[in-house]
Amino acid sequence: MKSIVSLLFAAVFVVTPISQAQAKNTPCSGKMGGVSHCSKDGKFVCNNGKISQSKKTCR
Repeated sequence: MKSIVSLLFAAVFVVTPISQAQAKNTPCSGKMGGVSHCSKDGKFVCNNGKISQSKKTCR
């Protein structure tokens, strides 16, 4: 039983940094709250109302 629990903890520590790295590469991540919608000029509008500084465009 202890080996299963320690295996689960190890899996969490391995997966967590990957998901954090992916979050840093998405528009409006972190304190911005995610993407709300796209502006007319193809920029990401975040849930906090700010325009993302991402160089990616949306439709």
